[in-house]
Amino acid sequence: MEQDILIRIIELLGTFAFAISGIRHAAAKHFDWFGGYICGIAVAIGGGTFRDVMLGTTPFWMTTPIYMICTAIALLTVVFFGRWMEPLKNAWFVFDTLGLALFTIAGIQKSLALGQPFWVAIIMGCITGSAGGVIRDVLLNNEPVIFHKEIYAMACVLGGTVYWALADFGLPVELTAVISFCTTCLIRFLAVRYHLSLPTLKNP
Repeated sequence: MEQDILIRIIELLGTFAFAISGIRHAAAKHFDWFGGYICGIAVAIGGGTFRDVMLGTTPFWMTTPIYMICTAIALLTVVFFGRWMEPLKNAWFVFDTLGLALFTIAGIQKSLALGQPFWVAIIMGCITGSAGGVIRDVLLNNEPVIFHKEIYAMACVLGGTVYWALADFGLPVELTAVISFCTTCLIRFLAVRYHLSLPTLKNP
């Protein structure tokens, strides 16, 4: 029961953070309110939907309207407080990173709760964290960020690996989730701050 509650809280926080990120990108393209909501919901539920379908369970957002409501709150937050948020230089990047880390943990924990092995859980965590951003970029006609050399999905994989290692040590699930969350965020922040990236493919 405690695990289910923790997953629900993480999914709600991730939904809000990712919805803010998606709506912000829609605003940059001058979408209307409905278009912004669609982009927000695509980011917020896209990765989790892929995960749940692959795990053979009902997509999480179909069990309660709270995720739709959460995205609507994110839309209103951007509409009414966007002008105060915009001057915060890295606010949007921070929201995107927080959503990435939160959804990665939610994907790992749900996969483990359904009896999947850890290597599958890490893949599901990566899909949960990054697939929504791919859908957003496709809707906005942008090149998906995970195809760039910038570290994005790899932060999910490394954060999930830390979760696996800490769980093997027998740490409480709450502490494991917090450390994994911080690791994913730190990797993403450092990668952008110091321009760290994976090698790019060369066309011979």
